Amino acid sequence: MRTTATKASWLVTAVAGAALSAGCGGTASSTSTAVPSATASPAPLGQRDVQADLEAAAAAAGAPEGLTELGSDPSPEPGETEKERKLAALIARLSPCTVSWTHDRADSASSASKPDPSRKQLELVLSNLAARGWKKSGVAKEVPVGDRGTYFMATYKKQGWTLNARHSTLSTWNQSTAMVTEDACFGRLTDEEAALLED
Repeated sequence: MRTTATKASWLVTAVAGAALSAGCGGTASSTSTAVPSATASPAPLGQRDVQADLEAAAAAAGAPEGLTELGSDPSPEPGETEKERKLAALIARLSPCTVSWTHDRADSASSASKPDPSRKQLELVLSNLAARGWKKSGVAKEVPVGDRGTYFMATYKKQGWTLNARHSTLSTWNQSTAMVTEDACFGRLTDEEAALLED
């Protein structure tokens, strides 16, 4: 059940950040079928397009390759209780609508007086995403985690997708994450499904 619980925690972040509307798009990489017009809208952004943006932005920032993941595991563990089975089915259904990226780093050299190199790297990833058309939504926030470190949050949007970036800076361990969700897909969640993710 650990995998399903981890995915559920990712999706809670997604529910909080996604703009809710109706429908759900495809997962294939989009192809250009634009009508020849100066006002033609851009081709829809698919799940693989989002993955490509995130991977390119991370690579340009010097992050290791292979840290992005499309959706959830192919077959989330069904769990033992009815609630766990419902959660696994929901995560599987939302799988085509999510892309995640996680970069963990243990750093015994980090301290309050030295800047966190992985946080700077996340800022580079976000800057690279902005260059690829991702627009900052709202104000980025950084809050203290007691006297142990800080927690940074920022949100970006592009063509119906919302990216929630997070970074935890603790004394000997740092983690940068990005969870990208398709707004329309998450807009179809019922109140019961949203509550299931939040539990």
